[in-house]
Amino acid sequence: MKIGLTCPASLPATQFGGIMFLCLDIAKKSANLGHDVTIYTTDMDFANNPFTFNKKLPRKEKFGKFIINRSHVWFSIYLFFVNPGIYFQMMKDDNDIIHSIGVKSFQSFIATLVSKKKKIPLIISDQGGLTTHPDLHSSLIRRIACKLQTPMVRYVVNQATKIIVANEYEKQIFLKEMGVEESKIIIIRNGINLDILDSTVFDFKKKYKIKQDFLLFIGRFSRIKGIDILLKTINLLKNNPEILKIKFVIMGVDFGFESQMFSMIKRFNVEDKILVIKNPPREDVIQAYRECKFLILPSRWELSPLTPLEGFAFKKTVVSTSVYGIPYTLEHNKNSLLVHVENPESLSAAILELINDSKKCEKFGNNGYELVVNTCNATKMVENTLKIYEAVLKH
Repeated sequence: MKIGLTCPASLPATQFGGIMFLCLDIAKKSANLGHDVTIYTTDMDFANNPFTFNKKLPRKEKFGKFIINRSHVWFSIYLFFVNPGIYFQMMKDDNDIIHSIGVKSFQSFIATLVSKKKKIPLIISDQGGLTTHPDLHSSLIRRIACKLQTPMVRYVVNQATKIIVANEYEKQIFLKEMGVEESKIIIIRNGINLDILDSTVFDFKKKYKIKQDFLLFIGRFSRIKGIDILLKTINLLKNNPEILKIKFVIMGVDFGFESQMFSMIKRFNVEDKILVIKNPPREDVIQAYRECKFLILPSRWELSPLTPLEGFAFKKTVVSTSVYGIPYTLEHNKNSLLVHVENPESLSAAILELINDSKKCEKFGNNGYELVVNTCNATKMVENTLKIYEAVLKH
């Protein structure tokens, strides 16, 4: 098959996170199975923000057996990146199928136009919470921007041949909020690439001069990810004897909350308890998983988080929240502890519970490892995705 994938960002912009890695895994594993795969995307560069675009990046670049086709972003509105060149790139190529990842994007809209004009089947994956994302209820400008996207999103959804969702929670969004027929929706669990287990091993603690055991937060510096909740929790715990020999490592990129984050750290007087690593290289992130005691992810919203799955690959459990799509990925008291959102007290209690019960921490980590090895891995995700492609083309 000739497969065209679209995504708002791709390599080298690893800071964009989840949907970028999902797209890469589909491209890499499909190409390794002999398919002709191209990712059509923007020229977002590696930076401590989601708005750095670089005309000097190659327009067309080969990674292993797949190709990344970039075009320059003329302007952006929040995370809506307008790169008109993608239309001409996609029209020039003769793909058998198009799979657009990230529905509320300019790239998805263009993929839909090309699909209709060239009569190519269109598969879409949202991964962004069409009607539940907090941006829909944030500032007036953002609410207006999201509202203006609605006709475009409905056009994309209506034009799609099949819609891939990560779990039952996301399926209900398309059924109830978008009015999509159930036969059009397919659940394929998100999976992580277990190749990370073969990554180069080095001494993370030595590199960053960490002398204590550490707990790990990895994610965007954003209110949505609950950074402020984590900092309030650390403030509650800072004088607890169990925490005196613990460091909190925060790794990520600025999505609008970095200055507030540092202000809170200073105000709470917890500089000695926290190490912030901005825009970390991918290899450092992977090694942090390997060396941490467990992860803390106090998100206010997630659809189908990948970060805890990557932690599970290294048998590390996680403390997270019981909201939106998180309980469809993590299981409370089996592979994780899930607490009420916006509740530093319950988050503090869960952290202390795992620190004081190493056997439970190990058990949950092992259960998480079984989940990613048996179900939530990129190999199974791509196998199931290719079956959808083949079934669509057959019909």
